[in-house]
Amino acid sequence: MARTSRQQLISYEELDSVNDLTPAEQVAWAAARDATQHAYAPYSGFHVGAALLLADGTVFRGTNQENAAYPSGLCAERTALFGLAANQPGHPLIVGMAIAARPARGEFGAAFPCGACRQVMLESEVRQGQAIPLLLPGRTGTILRFRSLAELLPFNFSADDLPPR
Repeated sequence: MARTSRQQLISYEELDSVNDLTPAEQVAWAAARDATQHAYAPYSGFHVGAALLLADGTVFRGTNQENAAYPSGLCAERTALFGLAANQPGHPLIVGMAIAARPARGEFGAAFPCGACRQVMLESEVRQGQAIPLLLPGRTGTILRFRSLAELLPFNFSADDLPPR
């Protein structure tokens, strides 16, 4: 039996400071951090905010929403993307996304989307037919810049994996 070893690389930039972001990225970054103030996280105490920057300059926010009946809550990334689609059908293209997280009483730290969010994020990118750049806070106080949400989920499930209808 022949076996082939393969390697999958993830491409991103690691920035030292918010000053390394473009003005538009700074808007999304600040909006994600601000959104954490509106998270409903009484159980985990982990407040997450997501911000979507639209092509017309509008910012649409989402926050994590917990529920005592786990897993009935929803992550910030999905509340932002689903909320935008539900409230603004035909919305302008999403040209940037940023995520921020902090404990209820504490400093901002790393925040990486869960697998379900990565799948939803990728499908949103596919639906609009254009890459959505992403900013994430790194573990060492840096900012991670991804050119596309697809970078986060190289082996994804898509409509191509479904049987023909």
